[in-house]
Amino acid sequence: MKRLVILTSAIAILGLSGCASIVDGSHQVLSLVTPNVKGATCTATNNKGTYYINSTPGTLTVHRSYDPLHVDCSKAGYDDGTEIVKSSTKGMAFGNILAGGFIGAGVDMATGAASDYPQRPVVPMRLGGPTSP
Repeated sequence: MKRLVILTSAIAILGLSGCASIVDGSHQVLSLVTPNVKGATCTATNNKGTYYINSTPGTLTVHRSYDPLHVDCSKAGYDDGTEIVKSSTKGMAFGNILAGGFIGAGVDMATGAASDYPQRPVVPMRLGGPTSP
């Protein structure tokens, strides 16, 4: 009987692990905005990869990470825009730990599933950069 209780508890704990990865996954869709500038091209980089937008405003799918997302945008006639977008830890990551899912919390932290970027990063740009020939 005691073994059955231990086995059932272990299965329940493993079932609770990886909660953030199951709910939201390790990727996130962001809506990137360059106020007052349409058609800028942007590159976003974090420790999980590099992502591109051909024309703002637009969306891009990034791999979640605890590390910040570095966004660089450019368009002829405008100064380049740069923004560092910080991530935050989602509340469900702490729920994993409280529910006994240390394995799941570790998996979520390692894959980035426990992190979240703001849904609508803004990259400011100003008129005055180099013009195209």
